[in-house]
Amino acid sequence: QEQLVESGGGLVQAGDSLTLSCAPSGRPFGTYAMAWFRQVSGKEREFVAAITWRNGNKDYADSVRGRFFISRDGVKNTVTLQMNSLKPDDTAIYYCAADPYGRRTYSLRDIRSYSIWGQGTQVTVSS
Repeated sequence: QEQLVESGGGLVQAGDSLTLSCAPSGRPFGTYAMAWFRQVSGKEREFVAAITWRNGNKDYADSVRGRFFISRDGVKNTVTLQMNSLKPDDTAIYYCAADPYGRRTYSLRDIRSYSIWGQGTQVTVSS
């Protein structure tokens, strides 16, 4: 069963930068798109950023646009989230997700598009 592994989380101060990475836990698999979501305890998981694998089309949540940047490495089969100018409101568990099928029933922002998930990595931003 395919799974993803996130890395790069940690504790930083407001204004700092952090880079998250995501890779398959086993052998690489084909994917249409990959995304990052985040979740705060007691709240729903929310969309952060997504990228299509073939064309590199990107989408961002309004709350992170201009501060966060998603990219992919087709050779390493990894996706990276560069987070700049971090704010305390960015504190959450960040999850990596993959859509291996590309049926496009739902948008890239919709959690239902993604069937493969990582375990999450904690990002804490202190004020």
